[in-house]
Amino acid sequence: MPAPKNPFKAALRENRFQLGLWVALASPYAAEVVAVSGYDWLLIDGEHAPNDLPLLAAQYGAIAGRGSHPIVRLPVGDTALIKQVLDTGVQTLLIPMVDSVEQARQLVRAVRYPPLGVRGVGAALGRATNFGRIADYLGNANEEVCLLLQIESRAGLKAIDEIAALDGVDGLFVGPADLAADMGHLGNPGHPEVRAAIVDAFARIKSAGKARGILTLDLAQAHDYRALGADFMAIGTDVTLLVSATERLRREFVGETEPARSESGY
Repeated sequence: MPAPKNPFKAALRENRFQLGLWVALASPYAAEVVAVSGYDWLLIDGEHAPNDLPLLAAQYGAIAGRGSHPIVRLPVGDTALIKQVLDTGVQTLLIPMVDSVEQARQLVRAVRYPPLGVRGVGAALGRATNFGRIADYLGNANEEVCLLLQIESRAGLKAIDEIAALDGVDGLFVGPADLAADMGHLGNPGHPEVRAAIVDAFARIKSAGKARGILTLDLAQAHDYRALGADFMAIGTDVTLLVSATERLRREFVGETEPARSESGY
């Protein structure tokens, strides 16, 4: 029995746009609720949400098999942490703050078994092999892991061509909020200079034949990014949706007007 197929990776290869949502409530129950909402993928956030490895694994289990493909964003691209989360069954990883081709090479090796990489062989102890029941997992796992690298600094932008050229990198995800901050526009990911940098990044990623990803909480901006060629995109977060819905319900009842909010992103 081979390793399970990765539908998200297959969709990117077939140029099928994938719509996603951020999951940051750090709750398996909340993740399960969102998993049947019709999104192609859900990103379980281990960078900014209060998650540890058991909680990430529990949310992955709550989402898997319910319609949306679970992706995990780790807090850092640590080889040991990558090994652990892959053994829990995760097939698609988003690694933040990738600034150089050397860092990207290390991440490619971290998600692959030898001789192509350095991933430790021990998945029989975890969900990845259905606890040892998938006998052919080792022979197919490298092919089904999808590695997405997050570009969110001027250094990352400078290295995009080299990073995107690497075999084993499946997609590059531009992080508008951190990129804006690094460019001197903290809190304003919609700034014209940031958009111009995203346009350039998308063009270079496409030229390398890799998938282009992004997140925005602004629907008008989402349509703009889609028109620019985003191949996978998140259009909101469970946290912001909960805040918006609960506040709106109260305001509608008491007759208050909606307060202005600052633009933000991840």
